[in-house]
Amino acid sequence: MKFVIQRVNEASVKVDGNIIGQINKGFLVLIGVGQDDTKEIADKMVKKLLGLRIFDDENDKINLSLTDVGGELLLISQFTLYANCKKGYRPSFIEAGAPDMANDMYEYIISQCRAAGFHVETGEFGADMKVSLQNDGPFTIVLDSKEIC
Repeated sequence: MKFVIQRVNEASVKVDGNIIGQINKGFLVLIGVGQDDTKEIADKMVKKLLGLRIFDDENDKINLSLTDVGGELLLISQFTLYANCKKGYRPSFIEAGAPDMANDMYEYIISQCRAAGFHVETGEFGADMKVSLQNDGPFTIVLDSKEIC
């Protein structure tokens, strides 16, 4: 499982020209699900995501969490995080989770973040989405379950 986490001042996602998800200060998270991912892995990834202290405190030290700043989440599924570009110039996506399984994991992650009390907006699984953001920093972190689980 891979999360690309961007600290944002605002972010939104459109499908067919209509905004379907929009947040203010918080995290825009691109979520890639691999074929071997499980709910146990998702739980560890969500715990790490929600605990990250990457917002500035009153001394401009990166020390505050999403909870500390009343931040929101915009969660977007993105299977292309599993692009394998080792051979040739056309990426292979064989390491990405099958659509039904990946959608189930994406929905599980959403439910876990909501259960933790966060305001969560989402994209639409499998849709052609247009994502806009104002990255704060810029500040971007990549979490890979193979490195933290």
